[in-house]
Amino acid sequence: MLFLVANEVVTARQSVTGDGVSPEQVDAGELLFRHAGGYERAVMLDSRVDFRVSGLIANVTLQQSFRNTGDDWREAVYVFPLPEQAAVRDMRIRVGERVIEGEIRERAEAQRDYQAAKSEGKRAGLVEQERPNLFTVSVANIAPGETIAVELVYVETLQYDSGEFSLRFPMTVTPRYIPGAALNAGADETVTAVDGDGWSYNTDQVPDAARITPLQDPHPATDSRIVNPITIQAEIDAGMPLAAIDSPWHDIRVDRDEQRYRVALRGGPVSMTRDFELRWRPDTGRQPQAAWFTETLAGEHYGLLMLVPPARTEQEQVLPREMILVIDTSGSMGGASIRQARAGLSLALDKLRPGDRFNVIEFNNRPQALFRDSRPASREHIDRAREYVANLEAGGGTEMRAALDMALSQQAADESLLRQVLFITDGAVGNEAALFGLIDEKLGRSRLFTVGIGSAPNSHFMRKAAEFGRGSYTYIGAVDEVGARMAELFGKLEHPVAGDLTVDWPAGVEAEAYPAPIPDLYQGEVLLLAARLDDISGAVTLNGRTTGQRWQRRLPLTARDDSSGVASVWARRKIAALLDEKISGRDAEAVRADVLETALAHQLLSPYTSFLAVDKTPVRSLDADLERESVLNARPHGQSAQPYAWPATATDSRFNMLIGVLLLLLAFVNWWQNRRPRHG
Repeated sequence: MLFLVANEVVTARQSVTGDGVSPEQVDAGELLFRHAGGYERAVMLDSRVDFRVSGLIANVTLQQSFRNTGDDWREAVYVFPLPEQAAVRDMRIRVGERVIEGEIRERAEAQRDYQAAKSEGKRAGLVEQERPNLFTVSVANIAPGETIAVELVYVETLQYDSGEFSLRFPMTVTPRYIPGAALNAGADETVTAVDGDGWSYNTDQVPDAARITPLQDPHPATDSRIVNPITIQAEIDAGMPLAAIDSPWHDIRVDRDEQRYRVALRGGPVSMTRDFELRWRPDTGRQPQAAWFTETLAGEHYGLLMLVPPARTEQEQVLPREMILVIDTSGSMGGASIRQARAGLSLALDKLRPGDRFNVIEFNNRPQALFRDSRPASREHIDRAREYVANLEAGGGTEMRAALDMALSQQAADESLLRQVLFITDGAVGNEAALFGLIDEKLGRSRLFTVGIGSAPNSHFMRKAAEFGRGSYTYIGAVDEVGARMAELFGKLEHPVAGDLTVDWPAGVEAEAYPAPIPDLYQGEVLLLAARLDDISGAVTLNGRTTGQRWQRRLPLTARDDSSGVASVWARRKIAALLDEKISGRDAEAVRADVLETALAHQLLSPYTSFLAVDKTPVRSLDADLERESVLNARPHGQSAQPYAWPATATDSRFNMLIGVLLLLLAFVNWWQNRRPRHG
């Protein structure tokens, strides 16, 4: 009961004020906020995203339009996801025909200038990075009835795995679990940690929690109620005929013009309730084995290299393994996610072989192992595990650190076993960096493979945990995908890796390339290397070893300067590598200085740089009030309701619940006092 009361206090602080309107006056699907004077219309959001794909790079333009449907001047604050490897390199705001270009600034400076512009009544837009896949846009001084659009431009590399290209665009945020004790408002917090509008207070483990816990629309999207509508278009210049283009969770229309393909949503705008994914596969026999794309910028040469390891032809030795299966059963996994996770875990049990050992760990508020230690994969043990998995339900917190610690620490004494940890989760946590540090410290001879579950998983956690765990990752977005995706993952688990990978650049060529060192490659994976070079000539050679045999791949280098965005991709990867060094123990200030240098030089958004756009002319009179409002995220498709992430909206149900809880508390206090013995 006390949790419910505290929860109401946390979310109630997000209420807005202003001239009232009654619920009977609103259109279908419109959201109201309740306050002392009645109800107030919310700022509405419309989005549009355009993908332009050429080679291995997608150039993406995202436009977010904020419409003030109320009667007061508004500041809109929207926390939103982007792909975890997106290099955000341009920003502008549009008001009618007027365009205000954004500039990259050091983050603290951008925040100060934004606050000054807001106070002076000027239109302003600020874009900040909270996590590699989570951002905040703030738009100040939106006039009543006015629409202001924020336009972001980013580049990213495509995924290429097992002969299939894909790109993924996240559209909402699964509420993240925030561990730790709440910080006092007067605690020593940075400016970026105290000015959030989320449902959580900042904690000692997640000092920016208020900035990464955006409120959700409490009502699920339906066919008749579109929440945060988005229009999606893509143009793919494949350079080769394609066998198929599909989107697993959205209905698309594809038009072809020779080797150029145009993709759009078939039925118009959709709700932003689940990630959009686009996949395409070249015709049989046309899959690329190597590719090289270049860009010259400010006299520097940048290259993006793709090389496919040679196919294995020899009979491979099947090694016995110790398989630790970890499943997230926290509250955010409720609904479709827990069903997908159970199905995935059941298929993993099917893949166990005689000679393997295994254990199952489930976690929410705390981890719990099925067996005290790993057991032989006998029929008796597997049947017991099946029954255990079938009865798992979602609920509670996401204490992931303890689960990872248990999975990585309980290693069998037999070191001949190949130790693999399969981690099934939506990744909905706010303390990612601490978890990566734990994996880095505890990994030992284990290899960590992550399976992202649900319609809006935390892709940053999935990818980076697998990187630190020297494993791989996959996503499962629906129950009918479980079989295919788990089969692909076990293809990686059951086949030898291509390891000991090194790249030899031409003699006399200085190159700075990422990732470094080069990770092992699992079945179907390719090397994708971004490099800055002082010259482009000669040939590059990839060396590796598979099942004890050495091999080489060689590719001539040419300077075509044909790929816009390669330089941004390289800079984004360098920034990611620098931030990994911080997790591994390098001095934080040294990392910050290096990130700032790269981000400012390449005009990129980062944890320490932000985009700012300010109109020169004030539009709001200083005697007119300005109301700050959080724009709500849509509830992820198929997810159970998470009331702690709700605002105080026009529905009275939660208010009535609070009154009921308070009455119960008063009744309990009265009963307790009356039962005490009276004296005198």
